[in-house]
Amino acid sequence: MALSSTQLRCIRSTLSGARSNRCTPRAVTCQAFKPAMGSAAAAVAAALLISGQPAHAVSWNELQSLSYKEVKGSGLANTCPEIYDGESASALKPGQYRMERFCMEPTSFQVKEDIGKGREEFVRTKLLTRLTYTLDQMEGRLTVGADGKVQLKEEDGIDYAPVTVSLPGGEYIPLMFTVKQLDAKGTPDLMTGTFTVPSYRGATFMDPKGRGGASGYESAVGLYGAQDKEEITRTNNKTHFARQGEAAFIISSVDPVTGEVAGVFETLQPADDDMGAKDSKEVKITGVWYTQLTTLG
Repeated sequence: MALSSTQLRCIRSTLSGARSNRCTPRAVTCQAFKPAMGSAAAAVAAALLISGQPAHAVSWNELQSLSYKEVKGSGLANTCPEIYDGESASALKPGQYRMERFCMEPTSFQVKEDIGKGREEFVRTKLLTRLTYTLDQMEGRLTVGADGKVQLKEEDGIDYAPVTVSLPGGEYIPLMFTVKQLDAKGTPDLMTGTFTVPSYRGATFMDPKGRGGASGYESAVGLYGAQDKEEITRTNNKTHFARQGEAAFIISSVDPVTGEVAGVFETLQPADDDMGAKDSKEVKITGVWYTQLTTLG
């Protein structure tokens, strides 16, 4: 299954909601993976809706030809390059490749919410973060086997970005969008794997009452008598442990001449838990990705 360059460019309209006659709506369904955070093993359908008009559809060469003043304030610095008229994933030859300029641009953030009667669904959110949420300049390795199996590993780069979204009711949900230490395996049509989600805040962060993980007070002044209560204990005892997320990647377009590869992705990861003070919500992020491959000798 391969997506055309026009369809890939149309993914970017998920946030803007615009439409274009050039873009034919089409759903790309991935084999789902169980939600992160130790939920019961169950399959959930992951669909990336492709519709709308590309906001900033530029290739790598076009992006490199722009000056700083042309990029400044345009939003292009927050977008991933795209491949025009690429080939299908079958153009990838078996071998080991170095991934450079690995980029991931989210087009949708959804948060799992209780909608009543014991049912939970992912609901759409409003993005509050300015154009600084794309992961870029990441590096890693891509291995293509003779049997068609593919392994994608992220190793370094700008692999995390703090993001805040707003639920329909107005609640703010901060999260650390990341694919740190991603290890995904499968076929070009679907690679799934896990990654590490670092704490949204560090050990030296102190809350408004001066409590922190490695510094500050042990408990809030005036609450010593109540510090054994569970809600107070969770707030006092700050934690900053890394957690785990899960991801699915699809290779949609390949340029065998330049070594460029592009596709779509979906990740499931926990949001911020206020250093253990509250339960973390589950966030589903979908978008497009891009990288450049060089053969390892």
